[in-house]
Amino acid sequence: MAVPSDTIVALSTAPGRSAIGVVRVSGGDSLSLLGTLIGTQSYEPTPNVLSLKTLIDPNTAEALDEALVCFFKAPHSFTGEDVVEFHCHGSPVLLRTIVDLILNLGARLADPGEFSLRAVTNGRLRLTEAEAIRDVIDAQTDTALRQATRQLKGEISSRLRPAKEQLLDLIVQLESQIEFVEDDLPAPATQQIGESLEVLEKDLSRLRDTFASGRLLRDGIRVAFVGRPNVGKSSLFNALVGHSRAIVTSIAGTTRDTLTEEIGVEGVPVVLIDTAGIRSSNDEIESIGVQRARRAAADADLLIVVIDGSQSLHDDDRSVIDEVSNVPHIVALNKNDLPTFSTVEFDAADAVSSCSAVIPVSAKSEAGLETLRTAILSPFTEGDARSEGLLITNARHHDLLVQSVEAIGSSRRLLYERASEELILVGLHNALRYLGEINGETTTEEILGQIFATFCIGK
Repeated sequence: MAVPSDTIVALSTAPGRSAIGVVRVSGGDSLSLLGTLIGTQSYEPTPNVLSLKTLIDPNTAEALDEALVCFFKAPHSFTGEDVVEFHCHGSPVLLRTIVDLILNLGARLADPGEFSLRAVTNGRLRLTEAEAIRDVIDAQTDTALRQATRQLKGEISSRLRPAKEQLLDLIVQLESQIEFVEDDLPAPATQQIGESLEVLEKDLSRLRDTFASGRLLRDGIRVAFVGRPNVGKSSLFNALVGHSRAIVTSIAGTTRDTLTEEIGVEGVPVVLIDTAGIRSSNDEIESIGVQRARRAAADADLLIVVIDGSQSLHDDDRSVIDEVSNVPHIVALNKNDLPTFSTVEFDAADAVSSCSAVIPVSAKSEAGLETLRTAILSPFTEGDARSEGLLITNARHHDLLVQSVEAIGSSRRLLYERASEELILVGLHNALRYLGEINGETTTEEILGQIFATFCIGK
């Protein structure tokens, strides 16, 4: 890959007013730009040391700010190039002025993720580690953060290295057979190679299968409460959130619009959505709320159907159950703190074929809430999302592992079918290339561009 030579600049901290804002510059002109902005072109800073300097406007010689500046000399910097950081006061106007001055001095605005892309192309980071930076920034729970940090430390590369080395050994063995041996592989060699491929296939399959849990940590789950009015949807929503986010009254139809709040369940980010009670209504505003409730339900990964367990099943309850009969849902039988509460109508559970659980709860006493939290995750993972082991959280990594496993399996089958070594090698070379794409060793510029386009500008 061609390494860019121009100088780029971007704000590396979040937009908006803050105590500190960091402007980052990377490229061959970084040190010259620093000298211009402090009015001393002969400035020779000690690398990796913060220094307090007055930043000036080179056009007017007017002082702009007292800032900490730091110079990182290539190749010992984040990008592998000369890098300068300006740690300024976090005024949006000031930061914009400094970026504009640097642009006018010949730099260009960095593309999204371009600093990280340069780190990869200059060999300072593996692709998986650069992607982990994005995941650290986007982490929504402590568990997701721990997984992203593990990947940032290079655990994916370390985990894949033995598999790649074993593939290379098998490829060399088969290539040697083609070059130097005229006869077919002897039976013991065929058996040994086949067993090695089987072990390799199982090992990569185990890593691939962690994506079911890893995806939850990264993407989370959208869960919508649905049900007729006044069954306690908003109360349950508040109980799971931990504070009174939704208005709760004894008047049916209090909720007119959808409310969302994010919580963590066993380390998995879960977006809870409170919706208006579903029923026929002549009230125009309530009808709009019901329409929005149905749209929210359609977009959710899981529905919690709330039923008032202290009353007999209502026609509106049956209507809601019919509407969700073909989508994943949980039935929460609310108000189990009341003496009239009963689960009799749901004991058979034959009216809720796609229901994963029927759970007695009380929004008032919070009885059954832990069971409900556990039930939210159960349809999505067979494992433990809190696993301390390495999990695949990136869909790109998962897809490449899937292709690697399939390629190895194809070569193993061809081996036992006594196919030619050339055909067997095709799958092994493909598997090695797929594993290399995970780390960026064999990834094209086009794919890299697509990956880093999802990063923040300034990272």
